[in-house]
Amino acid sequence: MELIVTLVIGAVAGWLGSVIYKGSGLGIIGNVIVGIVGSFVGSWLLGKLGVSIGSGWIGAILTGAIGAIVILFLLNLIFKKR
Repeated sequence: MELIVTLVIGAVAGWLGSVIYKGSGLGIIGNVIVGIVGSFVGSWLLGKLGVSIGSGWIGAILTGAIGAIVILFLLNLIFKKR
């Protein structure tokens, strides 16, 4: 059950990050991957800044979305469309 929750939160966070940061679409699998990795990046980044968004689903989604935005920004810097 925990895996399903992680995938759902990752999908929502990745989708939210891709909506906020208008880049190239990654599809549902890409959104899930970016959202899950973004959760780790967002946790680390917000921890370094001393910011806490909160706990629960909403906090996890917002933290993942912030991390997803950072990842999408870096991906668009590296792989620019010409």
